[in-house]
Formats: sequence, C-alpha cells, structure tokens
Amino acid sequence: MTIAPSPPSPPSAEPSGTSQLLDLPVHGMTCTNCVRRVERALSSLPGMQQASVNFATSHAQLRYDAAVLEPRAIVHAIEQAGYRVPGHEPPPPAASLPTPPVAEPPASAETALERAAAGTQRTALPDASARARALEEVERSEQHAIRRDFVVAASLTLPGFLLAMSHGSVSALEQPWTRWVQLALATPVVFGPGRRFFRLALGALRQRTSDMNTLVSLGVLSGWLYSTTALLAPQLFPHTEHGATPHVYFEAGSAIVMFVLLGKLLETRARKQLADAVRGLVALVPKTARRQRRDDPAAEQLEEVAVSSVQEGDLLQVRPGERIPLDGQVVHGSSAVDESLLTGESLPVDKAAGARVFAGTQNQSGALTFVVHKTEPHTALAAIVEAVEQAQGSRAPIARLADVVSSWFVPVVIGIACLTLAVWLAVDVSGDGIAIAVERFVAVLVIACPCALGLATPAAVAVGTGRGAQLGVLFKGGAALEAVSGIDTVLLDKTGTLTMGKPTLSDVRALVDEAELLSRVAAVESQSEHPLARAIVRGARERGARPAAATDFVSSAGRGVEAVVEGHTVRIGTRDWLALAGVDAAPLESDAEALASQGRTPSFVAVDGALAGLIAVADEVSADARRVVQALLAMGLEVAMVTGDRRRTAEAVARELGITRVFAELRPEAKAEVVASERARGRKVAMVGDGINDAPALAGADVGIAIGSGTDIALAAADVALLSGGISALPTALALARQTLRTIRENLFWAFVYNTVGLPIAAGALYASTGWLLSPVLASAAMSLSSVSVLLNSLRLRGFGRS
Repeated sequence: MTIAPSPPSPPSAEPSGTSQLLDLPVHGMTCTNCVRRVERALSSLPGMQQASVNFATSHAQLRYDAAVLEPRAIVHAIEQAGYRVPGHEPPPPAASLPTPPVAEPPASAETALERAAAGTQRTALPDASARARALEEVERSEQHAIRRDFVVAASLTLPGFLLAMSHGSVSALEQPWTRWVQLALATPVVFGPGRRFFRLALGALRQRTSDMNTLVSLGVLSGWLYSTTALLAPQLFPHTEHGATPHVYFEAGSAIVMFVLLGKLLETRARKQLADAVRGLVALVPKTARRQRRDDPAAEQLEEVAVSSVQEGDLLQVRPGERIPLDGQVVHGSSAVDESLLTGESLPVDKAAGARVFAGTQNQSGALTFVVHKTEPHTALAAIVEAVEQAQGSRAPIARLADVVSSWFVPVVIGIACLTLAVWLAVDVSGDGIAIAVERFVAVLVIACPCALGLATPAAVAVGTGRGAQLGVLFKGGAALEAVSGIDTVLLDKTGTLTMGKPTLSDVRALVDEAELLSRVAAVESQSEHPLARAIVRGARERGARPAAATDFVSSAGRGVEAVVEGHTVRIGTRDWLALAGVDAAPLESDAEALASQGRTPSFVAVDGALAGLIAVADEVSADARRVVQALLAMGLEVAMVTGDRRRTAEAVARELGITRVFAELRPEAKAEVVASERARGRKVAMVGDGINDAPALAGADVGIAIGSGTDIALAAADVALLSGGISALPTALALARQTLRTIRENLFWAFVYNTVGLPIAAGALYASTGWLLSPVLASAAMSLSSVSVLLNSLRLRGFGRS
C-alpha cells in the first residue's frame, strides 16, 4: 500500500469578468449548416462573448455583455439569419438561481463551476414550468404545421406518382393529358409545402452560405423546371428530332418534398422525446398548494392557491399520496417521502419536524405541514431542470468533427452534383441523356443532406444527460459527459465519500465503572466544539450517560482536553497528553493500537492522575462503498484514496474496501497536487469528493465528481454531481457516459457511411459495373430516414439502467 506525504499547495486562480446568460429557442434550423449560420450571426454582434447553438434541442445558449448588447438585438440577428425565435421578445432579465447555503470554501478553493461562470447572471424564463410549457407549445405548433404540409404534399403527390410510374401498364394513363395532370398536381406541392425550403435557402443565400435547404431546393426546382420545360417546349430537347417525347420528373420534385416533410415529422416527434426527462420532472410538480390562511393562522381551515402565488414563509400542508409543491422545512407531522425524483434513490426518506422537503417529491404515509423556503423559480427541482437543459444544449468536443465536415459539405456536394450533370451529358447527348443527367444531378443533391451528421452528437448528449438526471446523475454538459467516458483513474476522498462523514462513538474500554466514565468524559467533551467531541457526547448519551457540569476546561490542539467534573480532574487525549500529567497509558496501549489498525481514532482517559479507560471514535464506511470500489475495478479503472486523515486510519479503510493506493495526511489544497501528478503521468483522472473541501482537486481533475444532496447539486464544484448524496451512483455515471459516447460514435459512423455509400450510387458511379441507379424519390426517402435512424439510435439510451 502506497502512502504519500503532503505536497506543496498550488496557487489559486482569480475569476474575472462579468456577463449575462440567455437561453433562447431557435426554430427553422434543418442541419448543422443552419447552426453555423446562427452562431456566425450571433458571434458578430458587439458584446457577444460566447454563442453555442444546439441542433437537437433547437436552443441557443449565449453569454454576452449586458452593458453593450440588448436581448432584442440578439433576437433580431437570429431573425435576420432566416430563423425564428418563438415569442419574438425574450423574457425580462431575472436574478440568478440562488446558491444554497453551504459552508464557505477556503479562498483558494475556487470551484470549477464558479470559475467557469464567475460574475454571471442568467436571463431566462421565470421558472422551469414556464420554460417547459413554452417549449412544448412551440413544438406542438411546429409539429402541426409540418403535419399539415405533409398531408397536403402526400394527397397531391401519390396520384401524380401513380401516373408517372404506370409506364404503359394502364393504357388509359399513357395519354398526353396525364403530363398536364402531373404538372397540376406537382406545382402546388413544390410551391406550397415546398416553399419552406425555398425560404430558408434564400435566407442562406443572403448570408452567402448554403445548407440542407439549398440542396433540397436545387433538387426540387431542377426536377420541376426540367419537367415543365420538357412539357411546354419539347422542341428544345435533341431527342425530339427522332419523334421521342422527353421524359418528365414532376413526381420526383413533389415526392422529394413529401419524403423530406415525412422525415421532419418523424424527427420532430423524436426530438420531443429528447426533452421528456426534463418535462417528466416538471410535470410532477402540482399546480396548486394547500396553504394555511393568512388572515387567521390559528384557524384549521386551509385555502387552495396556485403554487405561483405562494411566498416564502407560507405554511403549506401535504396529505398522504400528494406531491410536495415547493421546498421547505417540516414544522409538524411525520411521514416517509419518495425523493427518487431528485436523487435517483428508490427507498423513501423519513421526515419529521425540522427535516427538509423538496418540490416534486411524493409524500407517502402521513400528513406534513411545512414552511416554504424556496418558491417556484428557485427550488431544487428548478435548479436541476436548469442544469439539465444547459447540459442538453451544450456541445461535446467530439461534435467538432461533424462541424468541420458540415462546413464544407454542402459546397462540395453542389460541386459533385454539377460534375455528375456534366459527365452524364458528355456520356450521352442524345436519346434520354439530358433526362438521366438531370435525374442524377437531383439525386446527388437530395441524398447528400447532412442532417444525420448534425444530429449524431447533440441527440445522444440530450438523451444521455436526461437519462442521467432520472438516475440521480447530473452531467454539466456534453464536454463533461465525453470526459467522463475517457476516465481511467478515479481518486476518492475518504470522509463523506467512502465513509458516512459522521463520526460515532464506536468503542469503550473502561478500567472503572463504564457509566461513570462516560458521564465524566461527556461532561468534558461537551465544552469542546470539535466534531469528534460532539460525536463522543452524542454516543455517551445514547449509552445512558448523564453529563454533569464541567469547569476549568483546557484544550490542547492535536493532543487533548482537560476539565474538572464534580471535583475530579478528567484528562482525555493522546498518550503523550496523559504522560504530561504523569499518567502511564501502557496498560491500554495494545488496545489503542488494535483500534487504530481498524480505522478508529482512540483517546485515553485519566481521572485524578490515574488511567481510567479508553474510548474510540469511528467514521463508518458507507454501505455502498465496497460495492462501488469493486465495480470501478471491474470496469478496468485504477482506484486510489486521497484523504487528509491519518495514515493508519486511511490504510485501514482502504484495506477494508480493497484499495491499494492511498495518499494520506493531505491538506485540502494539497490534493490538487496529487491530481496534477497523476495527470502528468498520462492518466485521465476523475476526482470524487464533497465539492467544497476538495474543490481545488475537483477543479484540477479531468473530471470533478461531487457528492451532493438535492439542493446543492446544481451549483456544486464539479463537472458531474451525484444527486443521491453518496457514491452509489458513481458506476452508473461512468457506464452511462461510456454508453453515450459509444452511441455518438455509432451515429457518426452510420452518418458518414450513409453519405460515403449514397453519393456514388446517386451519381451513377456504379451503373457501368452493376447497373445500379438511385432515383431522386428513393434518395429523398433515404435522406429523411437517415436522420430518423440517428435519433432512434440515440433514444435507445432512455432504456439505460442503473449499474
């Protein structure tokens, strides 16, 4: 077992700068080129510090200087780029979510989140419920519009498709008038439901760029214009000299519109499921609350009011089976509450007077009356929803690959399409050469739309982070999720992480009457504020001790305490502390050694200069700790303990858990040096701690993982927060991150394969050897289904279970 001494402290960093955060829905985006266009438009604004747009969630997360830039200007820039911001006017600025009351960290213990968002305020809708309702309304409206356009396109395309595909099998349909019918059916589709693609393509053209809509518009218009010209002026085509009638492709243009709209319809339904984890949390919060009447607080009668009207300090009552509407503290009643909504833990938590309760959790067995501490915008649930929404809207580093490809993809595809047209014209300028060339041109344009490529990463990140929240794991964005998946070394804090973090009186060795010894020890320790002293007093009382008054209290830091109890001088502490008073602790020395080897902290007790006994305090190992450590080792991870505790205690706990590497007796800030040394030897390090005392190490690790309760997780000092308050969810977090990255790679692989294989077939490169040609109709169907397949593959993560 390796024991390392304390390394020197690293310097701390000072946060700088102030900014405002804004989260806006952006609708009308159809591919990653749209994302780049919106980001370019926003980044060009003076005062814009950071602009990140997520294709899968259709949201923009912005950081800007409020002194230079106004939200209205941001909305205007998005609209000028050709996209919509539902509601047009952004919500008024609101104060940031308040940080829950936690102990102040040392000056050098700057948390990762504080460092990233120093001085930042958020401009957002007033609460999680309002955000969810607004987003749901926008999605419902968008889905209705796409469904309407699809129905119109399908009802007109299918008859035209049957006419075009009859190929003489029905003689009545092989008449000149059928071409005019095809024109009459296709034109409303192309310039009706298809108008949405033209509008967005024109917007891209104004921005001197191109996107998926450019490809679709060129394909649709090329087929329609060629067919219309062939119908109205057939003499312009060379093969008419031989009496042949030029072929028309009206069905291709309208079918492309129909299939792309079908893909968009399926896509919007799948996108809706991406936010189900967040909506599921918000939907469980009751809309009304039962409040004690303000005009007569003593009255038993209660009034039912909207949750939005409840204020801090109000008294609310929750009956068995009801959900708790807001955060607060129980003042009357006892019950068991299911808090799995926030923590991922299935076992109910007992609640009595003084216990904290949280919005959205379900009361089970008894009635509770509680005083409201947090109103709707600031509850623990609202903080979690806020954090999950930000995580779903963030971009994982692996997405850069898709961004780079998409930036040049559309221009290259247009070039390939033009080359294809030229080659097929050169191959055959007579007969059906022009028709086939146009058909290949259209097929290349349509099949190459990079929608699947743009959805590959954000869709998986959105589902993965949402599923994590349901399982009690909060990822602070796609970058954090990707970093977690690559971890190979886990450093675990001991106190509060591997142990309960609550010392207890574990052993008593009495050379006198035990009850008398404990009463005197408790009397002395009650004068001390040390956590171990409080544990001793609590344990002594639980064993029946009745502490008397103590006087002449003396404390020696790191050695022990002394006081006079009922005329007797009682000294408690180390062997050296007792030796100063002439007390020989040798009779109990072997007992103390044995207890220390078990991870306990022993203290000798002397009364009136004579050895009277030995007491020991222990911080019990968490019930889940051994299982978690074994699970991490089974995943192939290297596990080490990093603790400020004494060496022998740390060794004992590590031995019990199966940990072979221990860094002991470290000051809180010195743990960061251990992290740095591990990273220096090429390890990808995750530091797991309480988020406060371990803040330097959490910030310095590749991934900081904080152990938190339901109220302080959203602002914890880490990249990942385990909501359940223990490490039981740690293997789940690591396994889910790995599975999410595996899904992203699968999505990217199939998106690349789709375009790599589809483009040559659409261009006709395999025609000479295999006779394969891909019609524009099938190309449009394949393009639409490729995006849906990526979304469906990502949605499989919703079935991920707890590890």
